[in-house]
Amino acid sequence: MSAFHDLAARSYGGDEAGLICGYLFDAAALEPARAIDSAQAAAWLGAQPEDTVVDDGNRAYVWLHFNLSHAQAERWLLRHAKLSDTFYETLHDGLPSTRIERADDSLIAVINDVHFEFSFEPSDISTLWISVGPRLVVTARAKPLRSVDALRTAVKAGDAPRSSTELLEHLLRAQADVLVKIVRGVTTRIDRIEDELLAGRLDHKRARLGVLRRLLVRLQRLLAPEPAALFRLLQGPPSWMSEPDAQELRGSTEEFSVVLRDMQALQERIKLLQEEIAANVNEDNNRSLFVLTVVTVLALPINILAGLFGMNVGGIPLAEHKHGFWIVVAIVASFTAVAAWAAFRKKR
Repeated sequence: MSAFHDLAARSYGGDEAGLICGYLFDAAALEPARAIDSAQAAAWLGAQPEDTVVDDGNRAYVWLHFNLSHAQAERWLLRHAKLSDTFYETLHDGLPSTRIERADDSLIAVINDVHFEFSFEPSDISTLWISVGPRLVVTARAKPLRSVDALRTAVKAGDAPRSSTELLEHLLRAQADVLVKIVRGVTTRIDRIEDELLAGRLDHKRARLGVLRRLLVRLQRLLAPEPAALFRLLQGPPSWMSEPDAQELRGSTEEFSVVLRDMQALQERIKLLQEEIAANVNEDNNRSLFVLTVVTVLALPINILAGLFGMNVGGIPLAEHKHGFWIVVAIVASFTAVAAWAAFRKKR
């Protein structure tokens, strides 16, 4: 029964408490990064004193990553984690914009990341909620995200952040790396569309450019507050944050600024391509309209005469003339030539 319960929990996206992964980081231990489950995490947190004076050296802390889709995740946090009320308010306020703020003696962060199965769609973006304290880092999400997966892979490979602030910095840099890959992917797609445009194969490239532009606009809108929010925070960091950690966070803001500038440049490039495609489409439409106009003008004289001579009434001119048919043909040809000359003269 226990094995079945564990299998069901893993397939649901976490253990019985909704914990996807947990690590105890202790640079002084034989194993600097040790995986723990929710029961071990609860025991470790319960053993910590209420008020701990944290120095700037190596210190043990725990990282817990939760699946918010699990019904027990938030209950477990309320029972064992002793997080700031601001964190729980942030979980339910429905505001996905990126921000990092100080709440009591901890940091509350909301960052936006792409799903693990990212397919360059604007809907493939989700939110990661973070609470950072000197002894505990809690991350929570509703859908699998790439930055968390990259951090977990790095930890498994032996890259153990020495402090909770450094773990936050790792998450931010992982998110920046993901955004750089997105920018590269979008750039490659734009290059391909531009080459096809120059080759004269328009197809449906304008719609594809619109999807890419919406993706970049949404990413920029969700991520744009990030550098400014970090700069404001670093003006008054918590007492437990060391100066080297603060410098690393400043470095991560610079990476975000570069990525955001690249996104703005790509948006301008997409806009220019869309304008060029629209101009080409408009030119093709004008050309088609001109051809239809010329055909209509050329057919007008013969249609008028055919309508007049087709009336079943008496007194039709040239009906008894020996060369009447050829006279009518000459008249129609003359009017058609004049109409064609006028149409093409206007085109030139």
